[in-house]
Amino acid sequence: MRVLVVGSGGREHALVWKLHQSPLVKEIYCAPGNSGTSKIATNAAINAEDISGLIEFASRKGIDLTVVGPEAPLIGGIENKFSKKGLKLFGPSKDGAEIEGNKAFAKSLMKKCKIPTAEFQTFKNRNSAVEYIKERGVPIVIKASGLAAGKGVIVAYDFDEAFRVVDMIMVEKKFGDAGKQIIVEEYLEGEEASAIAFTDGETILSLLPSQDHKPIYDGDKGPNTGGMGAYAPAPLIDKSLLTKIEDEILKPIVCGLRDEGRLYKGVLYAGLMITKDGPKVLEFNCRFGDPEIQPILPLLETDIVEIMLATVDGRLDEIEIKWMNKFGVCVVIASGGYPGSYEKGKKIEGIDTLDELDDIIVFHAGTKYERENLVTSGGRVLGVTGIGDTLKGTINKTYKAVKKIKFENMYYRTDIGAKGLGSVQQITNSLDN
Repeated sequence: MRVLVVGSGGREHALVWKLHQSPLVKEIYCAPGNSGTSKIATNAAINAEDISGLIEFASRKGIDLTVVGPEAPLIGGIENKFSKKGLKLFGPSKDGAEIEGNKAFAKSLMKKCKIPTAEFQTFKNRNSAVEYIKERGVPIVIKASGLAAGKGVIVAYDFDEAFRVVDMIMVEKKFGDAGKQIIVEEYLEGEEASAIAFTDGETILSLLPSQDHKPIYDGDKGPNTGGMGAYAPAPLIDKSLLTKIEDEILKPIVCGLRDEGRLYKGVLYAGLMITKDGPKVLEFNCRFGDPEIQPILPLLETDIVEIMLATVDGRLDEIEIKWMNKFGVCVVIASGGYPGSYEKGKKIEGIDTLDELDDIIVFHAGTKYERENLVTSGGRVLGVTGIGDTLKGTINKTYKAVKKIKFENMYYRTDIGAKGLGSVQQITNSLDN
């Protein structure tokens, strides 16, 4: 098979890396890819949102399966347009991807399907939103309804901050058209986790539960980022809780979409808050989480191509997913200043010292080659992923590897996975059956 992966980040490098292990795959392309994907795939200089260019490329190269990493092309209808050309693509259709592209739609569907989530109201008028915040009190969560690159969700802890956030989104248009409509919702207390699953619109097969670390600083302080690291499996979600999440959240939302004529095929991501009253949905995404997928995929024993083909063909009930009885930990190394302004072009050193380690994988995100030197080209630069038998040992192993990498003004959190050590119980065949 010839496979095309769409995207250029750490998620896409992880997908290329996993696809490369499949005996079904003979050739992999990545558009546009990065310096990491270039080592095991052929990069194609096509933007992830250039759907016409991607269709032309896939047709010309005889691509058998296209795998889409980022949300924007999915929300833009890439699946529909590929299907019209007879090209097979892994990812939901445009109306299915609206579960991420329109948070107001997602919240309304959750309410209709009786899926546990925070109480909320949606607003297109600034003054109405302010009055609602005065009634509800603080802390409170304010979200841009559209796509905002993972940065459109803000928790306000006092009224002045809340009003500033509303103005920033709706008046100053910090997130552009994504802020035409906002959601103001109840602040939930608990611990965040990610539940990601394959679905063909009927069957649901969960991946290992994971925990992302979105805030920039240790202890979950500071502004949200695209994700500073993740680990899996997260002990917070044991087998019984995962079953509850499948039965009360994942299956109902897939059924709700299907009842609306939106057959959802691909990956469904539920960002959750595990509260004292059980799991509640913070958001749904229409693609693999990044960085969550970076520690998850190395633990997958089943051929990912077989899973993806079964998902697209509507026969996911034929697949049994098997996992290693290990832990994965990913620490993201970012450019200084991220998620705000940051410099590019910083020479990266030390990665080659990790190349021969079987239990350490370095996934590239914001990197490129410049005069034969590997340099930074993005906010999130690298995802260093370690694999091990215990969570504590894997954390230590991963940070030991992180310290071998150097570039000017690099930054990373030092507490990735620490939450899991507070509740960790040794995982023994917990998700194999």
